[in-house]
Amino acid sequence: MKVLIAELRASIVLTLLLAAVCCGIYPLIVWGIAQGVFPGRANGSLVEVDGKVAGSSLLAQRFTGPKYFHPRPSAAGQGYDAADSGGTNLGPTSKKLIGTVRERVAAYRAENGLLPDARVPADAVTSSASGLDPDISVGNALLQAARVATARGIPKEAVLKRVRAHTEGRDLGVLGEPRVNVLLLNLDLDGKM
Repeated sequence: MKVLIAELRASIVLTLLLAAVCCGIYPLIVWGIAQGVFPGRANGSLVEVDGKVAGSSLLAQRFTGPKYFHPRPSAAGQGYDAADSGGTNLGPTSKKLIGTVRERVAAYRAENGLLPDARVPADAVTSSASGLDPDISVGNALLQAARVATARGIPKEAVLKRVRAHTEGRDLGVLGEPRVNVLLLNLDLDGKM
């Protein structure tokens, strides 16, 4: 019986010790390092306009109307709902996915004044795995530029200059593709950045 109590006591002490380290000390150390090294990212990469949070540069949000660049379609809840993040989980042979993409391609071409056979970037008509991707491809942004310029009554070259200014390169110079953050670009066009 004494052996059982000793083993139980050791188990309880070690469990409490590991809980303190893994649930308290370690997270505090990681939080402290993150706050010291990259506080903006550690706090959600929030974008503030006039002292109010306009969004996060890490999460897409709905932009409607012709004067705004539009993000990728979202499959998260009712659209861009971070609490319901997730993709459609439809495979490439899914009739539902094929039909949805066809509809989105037609709508994208019509909205941006493209020819019926114009190529449309995949990110313009498919949702990301999270449904919250804040970036669009440079090709997608370039195709939307004419619509945005016309709606804002400014030269297309002025819009393209802002697209170039908000184009981020490949991560580490080799990973992924160049991209444009839709929130930052739209806020810049609104004169809020």
